[in-house]
Amino acid sequence: MPLDLDWVARVQANTSAIERRASSLPGRRSVKKTHQAAWLAHAITLIDLTTLAGDDTEARVRRLCAKARQPVRADILDALGLPPLTTGAVCVYHDMIATAVQALEGSGIPVAAVSTGFPAGLSPFHLRVAEIEESVKAGAAEIDIVISRRHVLTGNWQALYDEMKMFRAACGEAHVKAILATGELGTLRNVARASLVCMMAGADFIKTSTGKESVNATLPVSLTMIRAIRAYEAETGIKIGYKPAGGISKAKDALVYLSLLKEELGNRWLQPDLFRFGASSLLGDIERQLEHHVTGDYSASYRHAMA
Repeated sequence: MPLDLDWVARVQANTSAIERRASSLPGRRSVKKTHQAAWLAHAITLIDLTTLAGDDTEARVRRLCAKARQPVRADILDALGLPPLTTGAVCVYHDMIATAVQALEGSGIPVAAVSTGFPAGLSPFHLRVAEIEESVKAGAAEIDIVISRRHVLTGNWQALYDEMKMFRAACGEAHVKAILATGELGTLRNVARASLVCMMAGADFIKTSTGKESVNATLPVSLTMIRAIRAYEAETGIKIGYKPAGGISKAKDALVYLSLLKEELGNRWLQPDLFRFGASSLLGDIERQLEHHVTGDYSASYRHAMA
């Protein structure tokens, strides 16, 4: 849609109220026993299983893809009475797209690629656009782009809109997730306004973080972005996805985020086309919790390696 600067200017964020609401979630919302196991099993289908390390190798990516195909041991699933599960996607750097596509062939699991000079987003603009095009050509079905933080910090919403719109066009049929790097945006009001502008410019998802900032996904930031999604859907009828990333490593954290989504946006957003966790170690802890539900014992984390 066209950039609506009047709407952007009207967006405010009551920080104390947002923090108060967010702090109440972990204590008020909990699920136990069989219900907890069911929620955690569903959370697995919402994970973008991720490796974004400088020492990534093709062998590591292939092992990660094998984990994405079978994220939980078959005997645990049988004991729970669950069918086979897969993760929502596998997220890698551009150089590893071909390896991931080959390893996931026939699984239905999409490959997501980080792009546009990830994580800082400071490479020349034409190279950022070309990087998207190359990743799509290589087989990535989802592209996680990073915005230029300076546009938000200086309030240059037209520049942010134009940038996001060009990224959206370069993605073609691939889904685009706009990474806001919320830990570097200064205020929750900036987070809310940046969320709105990126949605106006065509983002399919808005995502909290690269995972490389000092502050990544938090509940106040998530509530702010989710409320922006809700306002956008109410105004346009268009549903935009949400992806918290960075720092979500425990099963209990996943339950809090899922309850937040359910309360604020409803059950429709608890599906992989509208919600993802950007994580890797989260899967290991969920698998441990499911094994505990079946056996009554906690296994060592090294028994649930990702790759």
